[in-house]
Amino acid sequence: MESVKVYHYDSFSPVPHKGNPAGVVFNGAQLSEEQMLDIANKVGFNETAFPLPSDKADLRIRFFTPGHEINLCGHATVATVYALATKGLLDDKTDITIETKAGVLPIRIDKADGVFFITMRQAAPEFRPFNGSLRELAESIGLEEHDIDDQLPTLYGSTGTWTLLVPIKRLEAFNRMKPASQRFPDVLEEMPRASVHPFCLETYDPSAHMHARHFSSPFSGTTEDPVTGTASGVMGAYYNRYIYQRTDYQLSLIVEQGQEIGRDGRVHVTVTNGNIIEISGHCVHVNDFDVSL
Repeated sequence: MESVKVYHYDSFSPVPHKGNPAGVVFNGAQLSEEQMLDIANKVGFNETAFPLPSDKADLRIRFFTPGHEINLCGHATVATVYALATKGLLDDKTDITIETKAGVLPIRIDKADGVFFITMRQAAPEFRPFNGSLRELAESIGLEEHDIDDQLPTLYGSTGTWTLLVPIKRLEAFNRMKPASQRFPDVLEEMPRASVHPFCLETYDPSAHMHARHFSSPFSGTTEDPVTGTASGVMGAYYNRYIYQRTDYQLSLIVEQGQEIGRDGRVHVTVTNGNIIEISGHCVHVNDFDVSL
């Protein structure tokens, strides 16, 4: 192959050029890992997904940032499943499973009035302590230590991909954020390859429960992820454990993200019994383009 076709979708919004862009490449079975990384680098989105055959699930998906492969990506999963469903490649199935490096995960596809709504299960939530300097952490995202809410824990969380969850007191601080991502590995001593995910309980949209931004690890080759699926999932688990503090109930949340960079999107998060995490969202096709190999 001299070139491959990349399908551009925006996840977590029904409006093109909002939400989070993802590339989807269908002929991944013919590509080497090095070629997948090269394609993701040339595409330049936070993630490009490669659906593949699987002997463990309905399909396998590999996810690449411009810099490296990652275990799981929420918005690229939504984009891939939406692409397959709208192209008639799932035989009208409404429930499928996907094999990822974070495990085999179930996906549900709902369609009403021609509009698809994709729900994905994520890995069980994990949390680990952050023992670094809050002052240095705040400075690495352009804030001061007093902007961090010390009434809530700052810690690492994962539902498939590790990020540092940083509670922020006020919504206005998000417009002041300027990430110096080259500083992240020194600040994040326990997990130097993790991303940084500041969030707060004040929102622009009255129907939303949490607001966030997501600053990429410098190893990923990108700076900011507009609307983050896996981080929204672990935010839901964080909210359930440290704010709501119940594990015997189904909690439904709406996470907003992307307003500061013109990519406004919404992620619906459901937490069941404290450790079953699902995220849902819309998706829209934007365009197709070719990438040379």
